[in-house]
Amino acid sequence: MALHLIFGLILLKVVFGDACPSGQFTESGECCSVCPAGFGVLVECGKEDTKCTPCPKGTFSASADLGPCLPCSQCPSGVPTLAACSAVEDTQCECDTGFFYFPIYGLCAPCSKCKRGEGVVRDCGPKGDTLCKTCAAGSFTEDYSHTKVCQFCTQCTDGEVEIRPCMPNSDTLCMDKKLHILSRDSPSSNGVEEVTPGGGSSAPGTPKLTPQEETGSSNNILIYVSVLAAVVLGLLVYVAYKCWRSCKQKKALSKARAAELGASPEGEKLQSDSGVFLDSQSLQDNQPCKGTKRDSKQDTRLYINLPPHRQEEVERLLQEGAGRGWRQLGQALGYEAEQLDLFGRGEAPAHTLLSNWALKETSTLGLLCSALARIERPDVVSAISSPAQGVSVV
Repeated sequence: MALHLIFGLILLKVVFGDACPSGQFTESGECCSVCPAGFGVLVECGKEDTKCTPCPKGTFSASADLGPCLPCSQCPSGVPTLAACSAVEDTQCECDTGFFYFPIYGLCAPCSKCKRGEGVVRDCGPKGDTLCKTCAAGSFTEDYSHTKVCQFCTQCTDGEVEIRPCMPNSDTLCMDKKLHILSRDSPSSNGVEEVTPGGGSSAPGTPKLTPQEETGSSNNILIYVSVLAAVVLGLLVYVAYKCWRSCKQKKALSKARAAELGASPEGEKLQSDSGVFLDSQSLQDNQPCKGTKRDSKQDTRLYINLPPHRQEEVERLLQEGAGRGWRQLGQALGYEAEQLDLFGRGEAPAHTLLSNWALKETSTLGLLCSALARIERPDVVSAISSPAQGVSVV
């Protein structure tokens, strides 16, 4: 009887809209309370209601639920910490633009893009991946993007007619009611040939453009030219930004190498003994990956110190390689399939893979060449060890 009473009480609460937020009930039929953000479950709900406790240092709880406090994440090597972990928020790591910190695997993963018909609710960044939501009635998005929100649909004016209604993935399509594409000769002409203002003649029944349609065509051409100019300008700005960023990275690398060379006794000796300056770093770059599969790991040079043009060539070969490319290399370097799937969501997965791997202390050219040998990519090994111009006359 008591059991029937409890079930009846729960059924009444659900039917009349007084549903339990936690979805769980005590043995007496009372709704189990959820622990607020910053608190975790100390005693689970059962005979009595839930008992909560504040999250201790090193743990957090970001939302109200019935779970325990979670351990704080640690930013990987080379990724700066943007905000320390608190009781209500996990550690925030500052990844590059277009990436977010994925705490499960401890790496920076490419941001997800919202589909057409979905808008961004939360931008991708230190707080996590892009959060998307289907556009509500009266709004739309037409692009795949991780930055665009749903836009309000266009409303046709009184002088326009609606050709296509607004949908989540496309805007309203309107057309001017007075727009006449072609105007034919009136039946009263009886097939008589008409003379055009320029002196020419038109055959009977031949369609001719009205002055209103000619004006509309001119306006459309101006609109198309304006849009094309805006697109070209945007491409030029994008190319200029990429060139500026690339030059900035190369200058920083040149300064680092110059500082390393200045402290190298071999470089000083070569410069003082003759009138020819030999870059010791270039000498190392000229050396091929030492050994074969068995002893190639002896090469302890770091991949991050490889010249930028060599890195770009390696990434290009792995990106364009048929059969055995960046994904097989990632498996050889110890990455899991889920991590490689995250890298594959970006536009340059080979660059993402090697940039992430270069943050590790063990990212040596020896290990890289050994992995490339295992996946049978001698062409990439040759690109790493190809001779470079390291001699310059002072």
